[in-house]
Amino acid sequence: MNRAAIERTFPELDAIEDRTLRDGVAGAWTTACEESGVADAGQLAAVPWFPPTQRELGIPSEAETLVEHVREVTAGALALADAVGREDVDRDLLVAGALVHDVSKLAEFDGLANTEVGSLLGHPYYGVHVTERAGLPTECAHVVLSHTDRTGVEPAFIEAELVRRADEAAAAAVRERWD
Repeated sequence: MNRAAIERTFPELDAIEDRTLRDGVAGAWTTACEESGVADAGQLAAVPWFPPTQRELGIPSEAETLVEHVREVTAGALALADAVGREDVDRDLLVAGALVHDVSKLAEFDGLANTEVGSLLGHPYYGVHVTERAGLPTECAHVVLSHTDRTGVEPAFIEAELVRRADEAAAAAVRERWD
């Protein structure tokens, strides 16, 4: 998938002022799409949000999607940053981390089925690999790794904490809609 398609899919990229960071986020999604066989924006938009939970709750794969989730988490993290009034939040890092926090799901699942990456590595270790390959700073890899309690890695800075909390809220909203 090309860069323009990634930018159309994630217009939040424009909020990242640091061009190198913005390019890295777009590159991470481009790499993840290429490696998982996602050829265009339509295919990316159809990727399910979180297949294990979707199977458990009987949520159709098209009803809750990864792109919608990533965009919700990004908006939520920004809203949380504004709500807590912290002047020291690095908004570029916050948006970048939120945009890549679930980039690994492209390799973890094929439709609603686990892939070898999903079964053997689990969530979100492949995302760390993708962020590193894209040349993103270690802080972005930390956001990916610490956004879920499945890794045992706790957020080490405010941007990682905000992404984690926004992700938890977005996931809770999905469960509430379908429970």
